[in-house]
Amino acid sequence: MNNLKISAGTQVSLHFALLLEDGETVDSTFEKEPARLTIGDGNLPEGFEACIHGLVAGDQKTFTVLPEKAFGQHNPSNVQQLARASFANIDELEEGMIIGFADKAGGELPGVITEINERQVEVDFNHPLAGRTLTFKVEILDVNPVTLQ
Repeated sequence: MNNLKISAGTQVSLHFALLLEDGETVDSTFEKEPARLTIGDGNLPEGFEACIHGLVAGDQKTFTVLPEKAFGQHNPSNVQQLARASFANIDELEEGMIIGFADKAGGELPGVITEINERQVEVDFNHPLAGRTLTFKVEILDVNPVTLQ
């Protein structure tokens, strides 16, 4: 086991768990294959990445991550009312469904159906964990320099 500290330009193998305020697990790798990531590549939200900077293989830590450092605060302007007719191609529209919508750049933007009536459908485009304080548990398995291939 090396003593290389996690920093930009390192590849990390780790187990993690993400928990809500009530202790409910949102995601975890502890019972699966470990996650592998490159620090600084943008795949891990900055707030989570900042928590593990400076850790080394063998470290186990638990962090509280506030909404501003995780998935942001819930933004009411990201909740849209769309015409019910726009969903005519969906047989069974239900509250809680996640549907992919095309964004202006041509990418896909997920939205959660939060309310349905005869004329409109309310869609929340906030990240499902927006506004939530999260617990982030990590076990660092390995830290290596990034190798170019």
